[in-house]
Amino acid sequence: MSKKLSAAEKTVLVEPVVNQLLSKVPKVTIFFWIIKVLCTTVGETFADFINFNLGFGLTLTTIIMGIAFFIVLFLQFRATKYVPGIYWTTVVLISVFGTLVTDNLTDGMGVPLELSTAVFSLLLVLTFLFWYLSEKTLSIHSIFTRKREVFYWLTILFTFALGTAVGDLYSEQLGFGYLKTGITVIIIIACVFLAYKSKLDGILAFWVAYILTRPLGASLGDYLSQPKVNGGLGLGTTVTSVIFLVAILAIIILLAVTRIDINSKSEVAETNQPNGSKKNVLTQTIVVLCIFLLGGIGGYIWRSNNIGSQTTSSQATLGGQLTNFATIENNMLKDVTSNNFTLAKKSADDLEHQWDTSEPKLRKIDGTTWTKIDGTIDVVLAAVRSSSPDVSKSKSALKNSISVLNGANK
Repeated sequence: MSKKLSAAEKTVLVEPVVNQLLSKVPKVTIFFWIIKVLCTTVGETFADFINFNLGFGLTLTTIIMGIAFFIVLFLQFRATKYVPGIYWTTVVLISVFGTLVTDNLTDGMGVPLELSTAVFSLLLVLTFLFWYLSEKTLSIHSIFTRKREVFYWLTILFTFALGTAVGDLYSEQLGFGYLKTGITVIIIIACVFLAYKSKLDGILAFWVAYILTRPLGASLGDYLSQPKVNGGLGLGTTVTSVIFLVAILAIIILLAVTRIDINSKSEVAETNQPNGSKKNVLTQTIVVLCIFLLGGIGGYIWRSNNIGSQTTSSQATLGGQLTNFATIENNMLKDVTSNNFTLAKKSADDLEHQWDTSEPKLRKIDGTTWTKIDGTIDVVLAAVRSSSPDVSKSKSALKNSISVLNGANK
């Protein structure tokens, strides 16, 4: 006579199978981290490619990528298990969309990167808090319910937006450059890995590393795509995007065929942790947050003071400091008028390099005016660098930018 199983015993027997079948995320392997960095790099370069090279502009690019992202996200939610193609396409598109969210706030609405960083940091912390209070775990291996999946993708969106803001803040506004910013992030990730190998909680280490891969990928993308005069390798956004998209596709095919990133057994996080363990994780979380706050704010203050010390009292306004930029754009206008876009594009590279190099000092003097000028220069770069540049559109963008520059230069 067979023994009748209790409800609790049935749950123990059935739950691993259910969790395995409904797992919506991949196993964390070396391929996970490789493709994650590749996705973040594409998020930086592909957005620039559509915006500048195709000449769509920031607003239209955001609309197109936003629609594509929500369509694929819908398919991801409709799926009943982890599907490599759908999952990683969602990550690629959320990377692009998250980048564009920050770019719109900064370039389109003039929101300071400091404010964007603070707001997205707060939103990320609140998402983690509500996620934990609701589900008692933040483990990536426990994503097998709709609610947890919503928390998961919301978290990822904020990590991309935050990573873009932090990366731009340090590499551009504070003048660290793409390479130095990338190397710094690699060092921090290495420290997190060593701490994890010691006694740092695995879930905490995962999310810290996940957040940090965003500025790492963005710095890598900018370093590869930006012109050599800008401190990059000069591959361009087109070549860089193609290289990384092909690499992502190759890895997705590998994962789909080998299925090495599919959990072979239930890896659900233990939600009923002993009080001592919970207190230990809470302590570690507070310590990690304090370290990042002190390091981030301290680095920002130190660099800002250095930039401020380079600005003399005679440089209290932008007047007289924008002549060179107006000269470059006037020369570009002559080239565009004569339909010589080859020279115009070379001048565009020079304009971007000098503008980015001067950003820390000029932005420190008058952030509002700098943001206004930066917006007009972005329009100029997009028009001139378009794959099929339009003379009328380019002339209009240049005349508007020259007018703004001359007005601020008085």
